[in-house]
Amino acid sequence: MDNSKYEKHYSEQGFWSKLRKYAKDAGAKVVYSGLLLFYALQSPKTPTKAKIQIYGALGYLILPIDIVPDVLPVVGYVDDLGALMLAIGAVAVNIDSSAKQKAKDKLKDFFGEDAANNQDIIDVDAHIVE
Repeated sequence: MDNSKYEKHYSEQGFWSKLRKYAKDAGAKVVYSGLLLFYALQSPKTPTKAKIQIYGALGYLILPIDIVPDVLPVVGYVDDLGALMLAIGAVAVNIDSSAKQKAKDKLKDFFGEDAANNQDIIDVDAHIVE
């Protein structure tokens, strides 16, 4: 998926607005993946090329018109998760322990303590090497 065309749709306000409105519908794995990328984007250590990929994936998440509409129960966020996972794979070396911890802490705000300790959710970052 070419995320570069979605880059223009990213904004920090749009990201938080989407998560606040649709976190429960999207599910913890989508939210955690988005948070990982968001916090990697905030890091001054993340190179421009990686940030461009992150902007694209987060822009796709925010975009109200998807390949699979987000309003469809269960499957609506599958394409969003795919875009986020592709970006995570591409920029994994730029996601440090600080970004992972911030993402887990924020995930607790949305889904509670159990979500941040659920291996099925946080395995998203299992391939991230520090």
